[in-house]
Amino acid sequence: MELIEKVSMYVLFVVLAASMAEAFVLHRQYKGTGKAFDWHEVWISLADLVGRKLLAFLPLSIATPVFAFAWEHRVHTVTSNTLLTVLLLFVGMEFCYYWYHRASHTIRFFWATHAVHHSPNQLTLSSAYRLGWTTKIAGAAMFFTPIVWLGIKPEVVLAALSINLLYQFWLHATWIPKLGWLEYVFNTPSAHRVHHASNAAYLDANFGGVLIVFDRLFGTYVEERADEPCRYGLTTPTTSRNPLVVEMEHWVSLARDVVNAKSVTNAVGFLLRPPGWLPDGEGETTEALQKRAKRRADAMEAS
Repeated sequence: MELIEKVSMYVLFVVLAASMAEAFVLHRQYKGTGKAFDWHEVWISLADLVGRKLLAFLPLSIATPVFAFAWEHRVHTVTSNTLLTVLLLFVGMEFCYYWYHRASHTIRFFWATHAVHHSPNQLTLSSAYRLGWTTKIAGAAMFFTPIVWLGIKPEVVLAALSINLLYQFWLHATWIPKLGWLEYVFNTPSAHRVHHASNAAYLDANFGGVLIVFDRLFGTYVEERADEPCRYGLTTPTTSRNPLVVEMEHWVSLARDVVNAKSVTNAVGFLLRPPGWLPDGEGETTEALQKRAKRRADAMEAS
C-alpha cells in the first residue's frame, strides 16, 4: 500500500510539472499573437484537484457500498494474473468506461458533475485533472460494477480506472497533431479535442478512454476536421472565475429545474434526460442543436 501511495505521489508530481511547463510555454507563444493565455483556467483546475484530494478523506462514495454488494455476490473470483486476465480486464474496463462516459453526457444527473471537466474555455493539460468535486457523490463509478460482479476485486478495478484516466492526461494537448493509423484504434489528442469541442458538429462524440474502437462500433466517432476548428468549453460558456461557481452551477440549475417542475414526470425528466432537455421540446439538447445547425447550413446553401 505504501508503494502505491508513493507511486501516486510521483505520478501526481509529473502530471502537475508537465501541465505547468505546458502553460508557461503556451503563455510565451501567445505573446504578440493577439491571443492571451488564460491562467485562471489553470488555477481553477488546480483548485478542483485540491478540493477532490481533501474530499477524498470523507466517506461520501455511493460506489463503495455498491461495489461491496457486487463483490459479496460475485459469480467468480479471479485469482490468476495471466496475460489473458489482464487483457479481459482492459477490454471490460474500456467497455464500461465508454458507457459511463456516454451516460455522463446524456443523463443530466451525471452531467452536473462531468460538465466541470468540459468547462475550460481553453484546452490544456491542466484541463485533464479538472474532474469535479462531486464525482464520488454522484456515483458514476457504479458503471464499473459488472467487472466487480464478475470477480475482479474492487481495488483492482479502481486501480485500472486510475490508469485509464492517467493515459488520458496527454489527450488534452492542442499541439499534438493527428497520429496516422493510431487514430483508428486509440483515443488520441485529435479525437479528444473533438470530444471537448462545443461546435454542434462535434457534440457528444468520442467517449472512449484508451481505445476509440467502441465509438466506431456504436456510431459516436467523429473525426477532427481542418475546416471546422474546435471551439472549447460548454455550449453556454462558463465565464466565472470562482471555483465554487464552476463546481456547483450545474447542480444548482438542476435542483432549480427539479423543484420548479410542474409534474413528477417532468422532474424525473430533468434528472434523467439529456442536458438541455425541456418538457415542451424547445430545449438545447445535442440533437436539437445539431438540427438547428443543419437547418442554418441548408438555408445558407439555398441562398
